[in-house]
Amino acid sequence: MSTDIAPNSQSFSGLPRQLIALGLLSEEQATKAIESSLEKKKDFLTVAVNEFELNSRKIAQIIGAEFGMPVFDVGSLDPESFPRQFLKEELLASQNAVPIAQRGSRLFVAISNPTNNEALDKYKFSSGMGVEAVLVEEDKLASLRESALDAGDNLAEALDDSFDLEVDGGGDESGLSDDDSSEVDDTPIVRFVNKVLLDAIKKGASDIHVEPYEKIFRIRFRIDGVLQEVAEPPLAMAGKLTSRLKVMSRMDISERRVPQDGRIKLKISKTRAIDFRVNTCPTLFGEKTVLRILDPSSATLGIDALGYEPEQKALYMEALSNPYGMILVTGPTGSGKTVSLYTGLNILNSPDTNISTAEDPAEINLAGINQVNVNPKAGLTFAEALKSFLRQDPDVIMVGEIRDLETGGIAIKAAQTGHLVLSTLHTNDAPQTLSRLINMGIPAFNIATAVTLIIAQRLGRRLCEECKIPEELPKDILLQEGFKEEQIDGMEIFKANGCNKCNDGYKGRVGIYQVLKISEAIARVVMDGGNAIDIADQAKKEGVDDLRESALKKVLQGVMSLEEANRVTKD
Repeated sequence: MSTDIAPNSQSFSGLPRQLIALGLLSEEQATKAIESSLEKKKDFLTVAVNEFELNSRKIAQIIGAEFGMPVFDVGSLDPESFPRQFLKEELLASQNAVPIAQRGSRLFVAISNPTNNEALDKYKFSSGMGVEAVLVEEDKLASLRESALDAGDNLAEALDDSFDLEVDGGGDESGLSDDDSSEVDDTPIVRFVNKVLLDAIKKGASDIHVEPYEKIFRIRFRIDGVLQEVAEPPLAMAGKLTSRLKVMSRMDISERRVPQDGRIKLKISKTRAIDFRVNTCPTLFGEKTVLRILDPSSATLGIDALGYEPEQKALYMEALSNPYGMILVTGPTGSGKTVSLYTGLNILNSPDTNISTAEDPAEINLAGINQVNVNPKAGLTFAEALKSFLRQDPDVIMVGEIRDLETGGIAIKAAQTGHLVLSTLHTNDAPQTLSRLINMGIPAFNIATAVTLIIAQRLGRRLCEECKIPEELPKDILLQEGFKEEQIDGMEIFKANGCNKCNDGYKGRVGIYQVLKISEAIARVVMDGGNAIDIADQAKKEGVDDLRESALKKVLQGVMSLEEANRVTKD
């Protein structure tokens, strides 16, 4: 710590006394910062800057003058050049110091408080080298620590050495030629691929796109629903990198003419594993590879984390409590349908309930649920899996997707005969889902009596709470956007701004839902041959919010920007 006094003492020494003398801290604030630093086991200066919003630049200059140290410009540093063998994650997380360079037997450590001997001693002991402090500003040191953690290739090394890379799926490596073998065993490629996978997990990406073109080769992450380019490796790496991913996914790397599917299981700790669903597709200039990141923990977040309005949550919970009936979740690929379904299954998952799922493929693994991957080539279709489930005394059945009349017909009959059935469809909203089932050839009476709830959903980017700013718009514009007259008076909406804790003003995603309970009136519309427009009109009369209205509610709550609501829901 940077102080040698006891909390609540009226005498101060060292840095606290200097800051008080210069009027940057009051005695009361200094005492609080000392107490907090001891309680949180953090450096005094870190606590003082964060809690009392001190000017980091000014404090660094004061410290530099006191200790005869120049303030180093961290803008000239490249995190990739840091001495990676000394970037220990546990030290970076616990100590307010970052190793930035090695010269011979000396290790240079960036630090904002030269009296923080604990950090310097720990790096000296860890490295076995002489340590020299380099003075930097406190706020920039925090950014430097984040960059060091991101650039910490030691994590990728740990992945190679101690993390277990398991692979699921078929395919074989019998087509491996000598040239191919040298490609996939190329250590820099292995390390680079591991780092890409790890970076994607740390940044919260949902997909990784590895794309070769005629003159460039790029890697993009889909973060919060938006693709961002993160790397442009040399074009010569394209074949080797794709081969490495195919080997990890147990694909045939000698087959480059047809699409292939595979799976990677990345065990990042004893209790947590991340699955990657991998697909390759031949393009003009090589194979494009897309990896979908499947985190099982997303299914255990709980229904409150998904963004349902209270009345929508109540309808979903009511439908889940029914012993029979069908719950349908609809929306485009990547709209969070699987997480919604598995959240429901997690609620139902108990020792006295038999739950079976048929998926293509199973994206989230949950203990206690019997999961089946459909395999049409082997004759295991959704319909065949459903028939099998019905002979295994099920309570709850989940069908990954209703794609045809046979699957839909069996699912509907199961819902009518004492089973709770959950499934998905690809339609734009809830009313269109009922029309789609009719168009498949399922009798209207069966639909009206079996389907109990339809959830249409989208995912929108959530505004960063740290940096969002108010947005002023004319009343006529707000009315055109769909806000009601009574909502506009006194309303406050926000827009994205951007800071170092978010992605262009957004952090995370939130669900936008249309939750349609099949009431008697809607059932009559279906049985009378009504189309999606007729169903939507009846839903409107019953007060059901459509997707646009749900998105505008998120705008009013300050959760989402109007720009994002328009991106997700406006025609």
